[in-house]
Amino acid sequence: MKKLKLIILLFLLSTLNSFACLNGESKELKNGDYLYMDHDNRLPFGHNFFDGQFEDIKFRLDSIYKKTKDIACLSDKGLILILQKKYNQALKLYLNIEKTNPNRYSTASNIGTIYELIGENKKALEWINKSIKINSKSHNESEWLHSKILEAKIKGEKFYTSEFILGVNFGNEEIPITKLNKTEIDKLYKSIFFQLNERISFIKPQEKIVAMLLFELGNLSIIKKEFRNAKDIFEKSKEYGLDSDLLNKRMNFVNEKLKIKKVATQTKVIKSKVDKIDLTKTIMLILGIISIIVLIILTLKRRNK
Repeated sequence: MKKLKLIILLFLLSTLNSFACLNGESKELKNGDYLYMDHDNRLPFGHNFFDGQFEDIKFRLDSIYKKTKDIACLSDKGLILILQKKYNQALKLYLNIEKTNPNRYSTASNIGTIYELIGENKKALEWINKSIKINSKSHNESEWLHSKILEAKIKGEKFYTSEFILGVNFGNEEIPITKLNKTEIDKLYKSIFFQLNERISFIKPQEKIVAMLLFELGNLSIIKKEFRNAKDIFEKSKEYGLDSDLLNKRMNFVNEKLKIKKVATQTKVIKSKVDKIDLTKTIMLILGIISIIVLIILTLKRRNK
């Protein structure tokens, strides 16, 4: 049954990522349950959680932990508590895990997430940095961005900038520009995407850092020539509160690109249809000529007889 469930889920999803700031032990919880299913991996607009099953999942995790004392079950229970916004319970649970099983990446990462969610950003930064030291490769190597976001929140709103948090500036022209090479662009895109997918799961509009990150992800989408993605991401950035002339300028640029692409696609379809008609006509003409030639030959043969 468990294998069948896994096959079905893998069939439905092109990829099923593990938790980022919410760090599960694997792609599924220890008892085989899944916490979310993302239907659209094209845009980082948050996870679709199975929140109606949380109490049942917690009960099953508790039952397995009592029998096996597997710390992973206890850790996964903490994820559910965070998702239920029972932050004090979750924090107490993870601090106890840290005492009995110290220096686990998921423990440090989740404690950092809890502290951020309750507004204690200095403590959050300490724990996120600790998680990075334990395993810097986790979460698509994107936790450096989580750390920079926390630094900005501690320093104040004037540090809510792309230059401070991301270390980049894509200029003020209609088309974003960068000196980053393709590898660097792809790496930065993945980091922003991964962190946004987590933050949007918890943070509702409007929020300045999320809005800024969405804007820069849209800029990267333009650079990657992914104009449809850029349009959707810019619209989400507006939803999260960003309103600037530069955003409007780049949205207009993207819309023009999409119009041109639409016209080009329509022209291509029309040309394809015309080509098919021309081909049909050509074939019919050839067949007609062949028929006439055959008829002439047959007529000549009859006369010769």
